[in-house]
Amino acid sequence: MRTGIIGAGYIADWHGDALRQTGAAQLAAVCDVSQEAAQGLADAHGAAVFTSVEDMIAANAVDAVHICTPPQLHAALAQQCLNAGLHCLVEKPVALSVAEMQSMAQAATDAGKLLASGHNFMGIPAYQRLKARIAEGQLGRIASAEINWNFPMAPLRSGPYGLWLLREPENMLLELGPHLYAFAVDLFGPVEVLHLEVGKPVDLPGMGARPQVWRVLARAGHVEVTFNISLVEIMDDRSLTLRGSSGMARLDYAHDRLVISRDNTADLVANPFLFQMAQAGQHLREGFVNGARQLTSLNRKSPYALSFQGLVTAFYEAAKSGRPLDARFAPEAGLEVSKALAATLDRLPVLAAPNIPTPSRTPKPKALVIGGTGFIGRHLTRALVAKGQDVRVLSRGRSGPFADLPDQVETVGVSLKDADGLRAAMKGIDVVYNLAKSMDTTWEAALENDVGVAVGVARAAMDAGVSRLVYTGTIASYDMSNPDVTITEATGFGGDMSDRNLYARSKAECERQLMQMHRDDGLPLTIARPGIVVGPGGPLQHWGIGRWHGAGAVKIWGPGRNILPFVLIDDVCDGLIRMGEDPAAIGESFNLVGEPMMNARDYFDAIRTATGAGIRVTSGNLHLFWASDAIKYQLKRRVLGRKGAIRASLSDWKSRAHLSPFDNSRPKDILGWTPEVDQKAFIDRAITRANLFGF
Repeated sequence: MRTGIIGAGYIADWHGDALRQTGAAQLAAVCDVSQEAAQGLADAHGAAVFTSVEDMIAANAVDAVHICTPPQLHAALAQQCLNAGLHCLVEKPVALSVAEMQSMAQAATDAGKLLASGHNFMGIPAYQRLKARIAEGQLGRIASAEINWNFPMAPLRSGPYGLWLLREPENMLLELGPHLYAFAVDLFGPVEVLHLEVGKPVDLPGMGARPQVWRVLARAGHVEVTFNISLVEIMDDRSLTLRGSSGMARLDYAHDRLVISRDNTADLVANPFLFQMAQAGQHLREGFVNGARQLTSLNRKSPYALSFQGLVTAFYEAAKSGRPLDARFAPEAGLEVSKALAATLDRLPVLAAPNIPTPSRTPKPKALVIGGTGFIGRHLTRALVAKGQDVRVLSRGRSGPFADLPDQVETVGVSLKDADGLRAAMKGIDVVYNLAKSMDTTWEAALENDVGVAVGVARAAMDAGVSRLVYTGTIASYDMSNPDVTITEATGFGGDMSDRNLYARSKAECERQLMQMHRDDGLPLTIARPGIVVGPGGPLQHWGIGRWHGAGAVKIWGPGRNILPFVLIDDVCDGLIRMGEDPAAIGESFNLVGEPMMNARDYFDAIRTATGAGIRVTSGNLHLFWASDAIKYQLKRRVLGRKGAIRASLSDWKSRAHLSPFDNSRPKDILGWTPEVDQKAFIDRAITRANLFGF
């Protein structure tokens, strides 16, 4: 069976991999309004590329589709494809209203085609085992259920704020609620919502309040159900707990683990021992099975991957056989989920609205911020406004987190590969701040999406007569592996960087080509390299410090005893603005690294002192990191066939520990830059007032 994927974003990769791993269908087409996005996914699967659904249907290229677009497009696309005679699997939320879901289900019935709800977590093996245990009566008569989604949602605190799930308060429940409600519907039937409480609100810049905690009391059949969603920095607990007359079951659906507790008939002395041993045996089994499965499959059968594989298998088994779709994913279940979501949202209290003043004038920007909706970009935009400047922000969409500044900030949506659009956006602009970056997996992609874009922006700036281009590189491009070498702006990156991580290498190449344009063509360029940026709006789980394993555990790069190049976000913005204003900055580069303050362990000690949160911190052996990466590299190349895989050198891994100290005198001497020098004030701004945990 030939299938197509509509929408080539992040989730589409999981659908594509599930098709490959299960062999349930051939991925024959990828459709996206962005040909580049579609091409990237299509090339990995040997599929055709389309930029319109109409063209894909007209080409008779597929028998079924997976709809992985933003949710507001699901209903129209599903009806279009069903009417064209295609089976449809739709990502959650399948629909944004009961009416949409009803119309989609009716279209499937009229067309005689399948409509599957993409509630993927019901596809994991452990959920099937749970249902079998329930059918066997091992839990007895089930009285209550607790279904949890406790998982940090960093964008709520640090952006990007343009995501669909952040645009409206109800979108968070529409995005996450289907996972939880689908379990209840499948196990117990229609959900009757009784009560809703929301809490721990967070104010999004210019967008109003968003609840980070949702607690729903409900009833499904004879079962009392509690749904809990918590998105603050919290330990991962995405689980389903059932309590019955004969036993209790806990399904960790994010990690495919099932443990059942049952009373035993042993005497008083042996009873507690046997009870705990039974629990230990089940935990041991779950650990061995999951570990062996992921090891032998090279993580292609991770729990999350298995969830999509289960969903895809059920969908295509029904499509090929002509049998009804598994009830877990049937449109009837999708309709009940939509009803429960609507009933919950009917109880959503009025939240704090954004303070949006009535525009009194049209902004007249002289500064353009590319990447203005990111962490640094948001702060830089507001810092420029605070200095009396109007700002134009370049974004993927036409909205951004600046609705409270209508007189000073205008947002324009332009592709960074659209030369004409860039030139138009730079009309009347004096200073362009390019904070954009791409996260690629191959060097070829980095050359196109990072280096090529940076050069394109520079050419547009020259064509538009911009007086200054401030480009943000990264200190990660330096070799920071030697503690005896002090890094200054005169320190080179090294000639051959093919053994460095892609981000460091790509940023270095951007700098090289831009500086060549400065020398050859007179590009009015200044380069900034921020250190480890901290402060309000920054993430708790900062990967410049270590490898995080949830909000409560981190393995730091190296021993963690060397001073790290921390810098406050406000100081970075001050430095960037000075670079855009000072004529002496043209043709120069500046490392924006704050004064020596603390090492990694000092930082986490300060977090505990300021917030009371003790984070488990362990040292990471850099040689072991490097050796493990070398093994993964060979497996990727020889087993998975990923010819573009990168193997980082030992010095690259050591550089992640920032072993080399920095001399930050150059921006202070030339620009008059004055980063924070008082450690107590630094901790107050970087930690105490930074809302790292979201509450």
